[in-house]
Amino acid sequence: MCRNIRTLFNFDPPASEDEVHAASLQFVRKVSGFNKPSKANEQAFDRATNEVADVVQRLLNSLETNAPPKDREAEAAKRRARAAKRFA
Repeated sequence: MCRNIRTLFNFDPPASEDEVHAASLQFVRKVSGFNKPSKANEQAFDRATNEVADVVQRLLNSLETNAPPKDREAEAAKRRARAAKRFA
């Protein structure tokens, strides 16, 4: 799966509409093989991105957990540490 797609569930504050849309765009790009679609495919590409975003938002709204919400800054620090180790 695409490394740019991050976990969106169980964060405080919850994932924003922009984060959901960005993840959906990355998914559609990966599945379609297009980074930027041609004019002929642009409408289908945009429609797919919006539909995936709607489904993802419904999924996030319906999930439940007993775990405490994750801290965005702490998770970002972990990602940076992994990247520094990986690319050092």
